[in-house]
Amino acid sequence: MSLPVLLAEAAATEDPAARFIRLLTVFLLAMWVGFEVITKVPQRLHTPLTSGSNAISGITAVGAIVVAGALSTATSTVLGLAAVVLAMINVAGGFVVTYRMLEMFNPKKK
Repeated sequence: MSLPVLLAEAAATEDPAARFIRLLTVFLLAMWVGFEVITKVPQRLHTPLTSGSNAISGITAVGAIVVAGALSTATSTVLGLAAVVLAMINVAGGFVVTYRMLEMFNPKKK
C-alpha cells in the first residue's frame, strides 16, 4: 500500500477531536523546539545556518506535497498547497541570502 492510502485510512478511523489534539500537540512541540534551537545560536552564525537550512526547507516542501496529495478534503489540500508555497518561499529566500553573503567575499567586486 502507498503512503497516501495508509494516511487516508488512518484519518478515516480516528476520532476528529483526538486527531485535532494530536496534531495541535505536534505543532506546539515543533514551535517550541524550533524557538529553543534558534535562540541558542550566536548571531554571527545565523547567515551560514540560513544557507544550510535550505536542505531542511526542501524536505519540508516534499512533505507538504505528500500531505497535499494524500488527504481528501478541500481544506487539507488548500493547507497543503499553502505549506508548499511557504516552504518554497523559504528555500528561495535562503538562496538569496546565501548569494548576497557570498558576494560580500567576492574579490572582483571590491
